[in-house]
Amino acid sequence: QVQLAESGGGLVQAGGSLRLSCAASGRAFSSYTLGWFRQAPGKEREFVARITWNTDNTYYADSVKGRFTISRDNAKNTLYLQMNSLKPDDTAVYFCAAGIYSGPYDNWGQGIQVTVSS
Repeated sequence: QVQLAESGGGLVQAGGSLRLSCAASGRAFSSYTLGWFRQAPGKEREFVARITWNTDNTYYADSVKGRFTISRDNAKNTLYLQMNSLKPDDTAVYFCAAGIYSGPYDNWGQGIQVTVSS
């Protein structure tokens, strides 16, 4: 098990940038596939991006492709989400998640608010 804690959220104008971080405590961070999800008011939680545990392959939702970049630093036990060209539709609570190897996400952070003003 790992414990996850997001940081770096806040209020930004449309077109701006933010970088979210997700610090993990626990063992074997490098053995986890990591993901970012988000949930906007009145909507279901949706996938944003993920990075695999062994090859660092990355995958993105179509809505963020080309604007967001997911990365990880295993030496620092930290996951990142660089968000550029932000839009008001990106406003949501963002969650990081971890699943051992390629398993289901069974470790979640508490979430952090990102608000993009028009």
